[in-house]
Amino acid sequence: MSAVPGLQADCEELLGAFQEADTVRFERFAELWRERRFHTIFYGRIRALERNKLTKKTLEVAQQYFLPPYAFQIRVGALYLLYGLYSTQLCQPKQKIRIALKDWPEIHKFQQDLINSQHYDAAYIFRTLRLARAFHFTAMPKLLNYRTKKKIQENEFKEEFKEPSNRVNSLITNDVLEELMNIHDHYQKMKCVISADKSRPDKALSLIKDDFVSTLKHITLEHQEWQQNRMKLFLNAKETDEMLNKKEEGNLLESEGSERANALARIKYKSYSAVVEASKSRRHRQVKLESSESGSNYGKSLSRSKKTSRRAQLARKRDSLGIKGEMQGAKETVTQHIGMPVITEENSDEEEVSLPKRRRC
Repeated sequence: MSAVPGLQADCEELLGAFQEADTVRFERFAELWRERRFHTIFYGRIRALERNKLTKKTLEVAQQYFLPPYAFQIRVGALYLLYGLYSTQLCQPKQKIRIALKDWPEIHKFQQDLINSQHYDAAYIFRTLRLARAFHFTAMPKLLNYRTKKKIQENEFKEEFKEPSNRVNSLITNDVLEELMNIHDHYQKMKCVISADKSRPDKALSLIKDDFVSTLKHITLEHQEWQQNRMKLFLNAKETDEMLNKKEEGNLLESEGSERANALARIKYKSYSAVVEASKSRRHRQVKLESSESGSNYGKSLSRSKKTSRRAQLARKRDSLGIKGEMQGAKETVTQHIGMPVITEENSDEEEVSLPKRRRC
């Protein structure tokens, strides 16, 4: 209903605390008002137009608790709340409390109940508002505009503040009990008149109990107390349910957080423990992972890697030498196959070849 965030919740919280105090004294309401610094609700609005709108909305929200079907104590608290808001507002001239004409008879009856119940502090507050001309009497509860289709929002009544519906109390009121008492006394007198003994009625005429009215009143009060205790138990059960729900939500959030942390830990463990093999085209850029072992194990791994590298170098040299020998053998075979002459050295024991002598001419 409220266009201002948190406005209705703050008003309900203040009225709820006043209801828990189980009193209708203005002194107690003033203490709750000062504890919450409720007068600062109008602070922070610099422009006059914003202040007027906020004040109108605040008075409208508080005014709904001043009317039925809310309980008597809540209506008294709403009266005090309206008085405090009207007195502490920052608007000049002051914004007034909007009251529809159809609601005024109910308000006037409420004033008479305050006086009859001797709640003079509440009656004084109401009279002070009337003398200050704080009420603005209107034809409708809300402002209506010509040729505008605006959906009127219905007020959502809070069940804790409402007067409990009690058929017994609505039927058996104080006026009804007083009327029954008068009828019962007249009935007893008539029985004495028609009896032989004028001081007391005959037993044949005793059709109902003599303490009929007092018994009925006692039963009505017991029923009212039982209903109030039942309402308190209902509110306590509701509060405990809300507390349990909050605890369950907190446990769920904690479990979800722990599960997420465990999942992240598993992912990190897998990512750091797994060795990634680089592709053939990128092996020259492969990075060796450093293990988290001790220094001695790290030295052993280095010595083993050196030995394996030396063995690999020796094997490569042998392979290269073998390849060179095979290439030389292949060259010799190729030359023999072509038929090139081979020059060999002569032995010293062989005979010398005589050369032919020249003839002299």
